[in-house]
Amino acid sequence: MADTPERKVLAPTAAETTPDNPWPLQLLSQKLKSHIEKAPPAWVEAQVIELNKRANVSYLTLRDIDAEVSLSVTLWGSVLNRLEAPIERGSRVVAQLKPDFWLKTGRLSMQGQDIRPVGLGDLLARIEQLRQALAAEGLFDPRRKKPLPLLPHRIGLITGRNSDAMKDVLRNAALRWPAVEFEVREVAVQGVNAVTAVIGALAELDADPRVDVIVIARGGGSLEDLLAFSHESLVRAVSAALTPVVSAIGHEADRPLLDEVADLRASTPTDAAKRIVPDVGDELRRVDQARSQLNRRIQGLLDRETERLAYLRTRPVLANPMVMLTTKYDDVAAARGRALTAVRTQVGRHTDQLAHLRAQVRALSPQKTLDRGYAVVQLADRTIVRDPEQVADGAPLGIRVAGGDFTATGTTGLHSTSDGSPATTPAKDPA
Repeated sequence: MADTPERKVLAPTAAETTPDNPWPLQLLSQKLKSHIEKAPPAWVEAQVIELNKRANVSYLTLRDIDAEVSLSVTLWGSVLNRLEAPIERGSRVVAQLKPDFWLKTGRLSMQGQDIRPVGLGDLLARIEQLRQALAAEGLFDPRRKKPLPLLPHRIGLITGRNSDAMKDVLRNAALRWPAVEFEVREVAVQGVNAVTAVIGALAELDADPRVDVIVIARGGGSLEDLLAFSHESLVRAVSAALTPVVSAIGHEADRPLLDEVADLRASTPTDAAKRIVPDVGDELRRVDQARSQLNRRIQGLLDRETERLAYLRTRPVLANPMVMLTTKYDDVAAARGRALTAVRTQVGRHTDQLAHLRAQVRALSPQKTLDRGYAVVQLADRTIVRDPEQVADGAPLGIRVAGGDFTATGTTGLHSTSDGSPATTPAKDPA
């Protein structure tokens, strides 16, 4: 009996497969299909860029709103028939997609289980919700807005390629100020690449120190066309820019969020050109007016000062300057005479006082006492004799009178005065 070939045991997982023990392709496809079918359906938002209807099946290509990412979607006619209005190319939609793996060809596809167009009301509601959120953060606060330079030398312009908005800005700015210079960045201003392109150009111009102000311009469009200028990333990039930014998007009725965050909103690109550069004719007229006003003021000042000088020249002090000097000279002479008289009076008064004091001192001096006939008697030891009992018989005495000194010899005899007291030689102790 022939031996039956041994059956190979397959690896249970893909990670355990080897060159010697591979999976059959069918097994891998079945496992992929089983794994993909477990994924739940997901609602996505995108833009329809291709739409092909074939019998009861429609084939759509959806592209991401902000990135270059697209997917093919298959829709049954029953799904599209539920819509009130047909979907067209360029429509913005939300769709419920379920991934599907075709086992026979190994192709991954997306089955659309439901699809709904995003109406203008929905877009406006989203923009309004974002507007309120950014306003609450303070991004639209007027205090954050930077003033525009009075006369920008170089203007950064972000606009569509060869667009009418670019031509309007360049032409009108050059008409108003011929010397103005531009740094132009032509980028996509609608579509999935618009936000990234405008932010990149803004960053480049903001980093250029020669650019004094940046203008973002577009010539209007539908709400869908202007959605890029209400994108949160662009709004935050403009808020963070160091260079003043002017928004010139669309027409007067268009109000994307860029208008709210920009340092200046212009209603149109032409209006932007008029508001960022002055008119050379107007400025020359203002210079002439300022020069005329200055000349009038200077002439008025000269006239007033001339009249004031003429008035001063008619005053007596300037007509005869010596009058003031003569008056002051007389005042000084009178003051000098009064001062001299006062000094002499004081000197005379003090001289009399000094003579009086000198007479008092002299009247009280010992010499005056001697001049009146008194004498001073002293013993040999220069002791003044005040009592006769101090003098011994034959003791030498020194006697001083007004005219001079002489000597004598003392005796013990006593004499009485007229009042009965013993008489002695008058003596006076010098004061």
